Amino acid sequence: MSKTPAYLQTKSHYEILDGLRGVASILVVVFHVFETYSGDRFHQIINHGYLAVDFFFVLSGFVVAYAYDDRWEKMTQWDFYKRRLIRLQPMVIMGSIIGAALFYFQSCGEFPLIATTPVWKMLLVMLVSCTLIPLPTSLDIRGWQEMHPLNGPGWSLFFEYIANILYAVVIRRFSKTLLTIFVIIFALLLINLLVLGPQGDVIGGWSLNATQLNIGFTRLLYPFFAGILLWRMGKLIHIKSAFAFCSLLIIIVLFIPRIGGPDHLWMNGLYEALCIIIIFPLIVSIGAGGNLTGKYSIKICRFLGAISYPLYITHYPLIYMHIAWVSNNKVPMQQGLWVGLLLLIVSVAIAYASLKLYDEPVREWLKKRFLVKKGA
Repeated sequence: MSKTPAYLQTKSHYEILDGLRGVASILVVVFHVFETYSGDRFHQIINHGYLAVDFFFVLSGFVVAYAYDDRWEKMTQWDFYKRRLIRLQPMVIMGSIIGAALFYFQSCGEFPLIATTPVWKMLLVMLVSCTLIPLPTSLDIRGWQEMHPLNGPGWSLFFEYIANILYAVVIRRFSKTLLTIFVIIFALLLINLLVLGPQGDVIGGWSLNATQLNIGFTRLLYPFFAGILLWRMGKLIHIKSAFAFCSLLIIIVLFIPRIGGPDHLWMNGLYEALCIIIIFPLIVSIGAGGNLTGKYSIKICRFLGAISYPLYITHYPLIYMHIAWVSNNKVPMQQGLWVGLLLLIVSVAIAYASLKLYDEPVREWLKKRFLVKKGA
């Protein structure tokens, strides 16, 4: 038997969208560094940094629809699942391994279960985390009740997988009209959570209980499927300097302070609903409609896009260590931010090394092994 070339070639990328994903990933790391010194959700320094996840969901929906909407006559559902697993799963495994390697360096009062967790249990959690199967709170080994206690951001990948399954099973078959109806319903659910809910924000989604799963699914459904609808509508906005404009808009959105305080939760909820429902799709539309002309702009966007996912999925074990260092040594923010800057640099270096030395070679091998048809 001989092998024929891969029958679904990778499409060209929206390079500005890749760059914006990288900008948002870097802001996530910075947000988590500052979060170490914040007392609660009302006093964050990059107050809406967590909204980067919701922006990622819009981007993912748009890109998935662009990549696969016109390919279903050429591939099965299993073909789709294989392609998505090959794209995402290797770095999920790497994030879990890094989380396990650094786990016992994170012991502090913030993480009360680490000191009493035996190695066998930590390794069991690592193996399960490599599959992205969410862990119940009874298997928590940190004390934060995360579904992925070795690498917290794994929760968003868990929901990303669910969105991909929903898309492959049913949503891809929807007409534009039917998809619009569902997206409106998902928007109303999001508004209900944000404006009428008990928090006034979308913080949450990382624990395996009813409240957190409700937050997670509500955060997922509108942005991901709004991204798909945005692609199908084809309404892209063309402006000059799209990458710079969209990057600045993302920074402004995430840096806006908490609105309304604890006495007027609905005000902040209204702001976040505006960001997720209107501003994020607008940014994607502008980014997809823009063009890069300078060679340095192209290089920057390609680099940011390449490291965006590895950075997002590998940085948090270092954040756990940063939290432990600050907690154990009572480090003030003015002193700790220098270490935070080093953490950002190291996180980018780990992401790039993981990409080049592990992720790209592994994905290339997996593509040749599982995405190439066999012929006579």
